[in-house]
Amino acid sequence: MNSANSAAVVVGVDGSPPALRAVRLAATEAARRHRPLRIVHGFVWPLLHVPIAPAPGAPPGGGLRHRAEELVQAAVAEAEATVAGLSISGEIIDGEAAAVLVGESPTAALIVLGDRGLGGFSALVVGSVAVQVAAYADCPVLVARGAQRPDEPVLVAVDGSPASRLAADFAAETAVSRGVPLLAVHAYRHPGSSGPGDMQPLVYDEAKLHGEQERMLAGWLTGLTEQHRKLRLTCRAVHGRTGAVLAEASGSAQLAVVGGQGRGEVTGLLLGSVSQSMLHHARCPVAVVHGPR
Repeated sequence: MNSANSAAVVVGVDGSPPALRAVRLAATEAARRHRPLRIVHGFVWPLLHVPIAPAPGAPPGGGLRHRAEELVQAAVAEAEATVAGLSISGEIIDGEAAAVLVGESPTAALIVLGDRGLGGFSALVVGSVAVQVAAYADCPVLVARGAQRPDEPVLVAVDGSPASRLAADFAAETAVSRGVPLLAVHAYRHPGSSGPGDMQPLVYDEAKLHGEQERMLAGWLTGLTEQHRKLRLTCRAVHGRTGAVLAEASGSAQLAVVGGQGRGEVTGLLLGSVSQSMLHHARCPVAVVHGPR
């Protein structure tokens, strides 16, 4: 996360209902983090050489540029109504939405956006802008989706990878700031092999395996409660497919936190399959946390 005191929480808007939900979430996050809120609209039309001024003879309030100004103003008003006294700015930046938000990320504390926008297909569960920004941003990305459950714990996916440790740190800090417990979940399927070429056993002791996975999970999180003194941590190892286990757990969480890439992901991918799955299937907002590139 950007450590500069001036780093803002940035939210992308396009006038859609999901974007306004993201504005409300971003305003709340900015207040929690004592950060300013920066509202950004990616104005793609100049790149497409589309006329943006009012047509000849049309009212002066017409045109695509004026419409963009109106939606940014509406987003600012929504944020002001959500959190009084918050430092808020709005800007229209020429460019495609995902590229604009990724461009904001090196100096942002957090990027917030809706799961789908005006340009999304209704059949898609999560829009391409959310996926692209979550994959390429240089700061944590928070996607507003699912239900708001302020009294439920923060959920974090843990698999022992460096990415999941970064996610756990972010989740712990968030849980403490929100005054709720942190639930760390590790999903497992079968016993792991002990070396190259080893085969997984066809028959194994499930109770023994579960105990081993719980101890492994606790080991991965060693030091987390010392680093975050007020943290209330619960660890849970669950047998099942990772995506399904986390999606189920997200139904009783206020936020799900995942690393951008974890164990078993293909090298070179910026957004792992678990992150992708949660963006599509989580029942609460999702934060994707990347480590250094």
